[in-house]
Amino acid sequence: MIVVTTNEVAGQAVERVLGLAFGLVVRSRGLGGNLIAAFRSLGGGEIKEYTEMLADARRAAVDRLVSNAHAMGANAVLMVRFDSSEMGQSMSEIVAYGTACILREA
Repeated sequence: MIVVTTNEVAGQAVERVLGLAFGLVVRSRGLGGNLIAAFRSLGGGEIKEYTEMLADARRAAVDRLVSNAHAMGANAVLMVRFDSSEMGQSMSEIVAYGTACILREA
């Protein structure tokens, strides 16, 4: 499946727009991960535990986006975007969304 942040793909034409597709993930670090991250934050710099958690969550959100688009009958998702927010003090929500469509050779 083609997944892009642009509104078109070179050499392809949009045959049909199927609608909004999305993938949503909510993740939380465990107690141990939160404690390690808290100690690292005292010294400043990157907190690798959270970076890894959010990178994994983004990948999972894109995988779910692709599954959702595939279930709609799409062969591409255009204008893909990410959004994130915190839920409470220990949970992060990541959503990937875009326009599910059917592309054909131009």
